Amino acid sequence: MQTTELKSAEKVPIAIDARKMLVRKDCELIHLTLKAGEILEKHSNPFDVAFYVLSGIGELEVGDESAIIIPDTVIEVAAGELRGWNNTGREDLRVLVVKLL
Repeated sequence: MQTTELKSAEKVPIAIDARKMLVRKDCELIHLTLKAGEILEKHSNPFDVAFYVLSGIGELEVGDESAIIIPDTVIEVAAGELRGWNNTGREDLRVLVVKLL
């Protein structure tokens, strides 16, 4: 059994707090924390992702669409699509990102 605690997980080199909770050849699990008002700029990746919102409220932009996302919601985004987050709430937005490699 292998465990990873959030506070000691390897940081992803981006402007917001993103930590690698699990890294395998077929998937990665990343924990994102966006403070109130923080933005993860739109970007694309060459793999599918699923976002699971743990807490907070945020706006997810995918391509030309956007939606306000609340806790306990899963969103799938296909490889190559532009996606970005905006914490529109007053508390931390915490999101688990499952990268399907």
